[in-house]
Amino acid sequence: MNAVLVLNGPNLNRLGTREPGIYGASTFADLVSACESAAASHGMLADVRQTNDEAELIGWLHEAADSSTPVILNPAAFTHYSYAVRDACAMLTAPLIEVHISNPAAREEFRHNSVIAGVATGTIAGFGLTGYVLAFQALAQT
Repeated sequence: MNAVLVLNGPNLNRLGTREPGIYGASTFADLVSACESAAASHGMLADVRQTNDEAELIGWLHEAADSSTPVILNPAAFTHYSYAVRDACAMLTAPLIEVHISNPAAREEFRHNSVIAGVATGTIAGFGLTGYVLAFQALAQT
């Protein structure tokens, strides 16, 4: 069974209570469940993680690089300014799917730029938790 790292950045542990008008009412536990189900439907295993710590996220990306593990990444706020996360993503040899629950391009100006997009295999944004399901579908077809 192929493992996929599903990495989530800052504040995603607050899903369900953080700005539900933007991020919806689903919780982080719902996100984990959706990922595990989507992975299983494609013969994969989802290892879902969340951190508010940039260094921890970079460590997980190094782990994926060293093991050639595909990554589904919601970098959250790190999307817009973390060149350190971007550089760690650039080391990946397996596919990297960037996912966003909301559509950053339809939000505040500072959210319009992704430093990650240029090193990602593809980006899925604006479809809520369904974006993660779509990411597993995309990985299954690569």
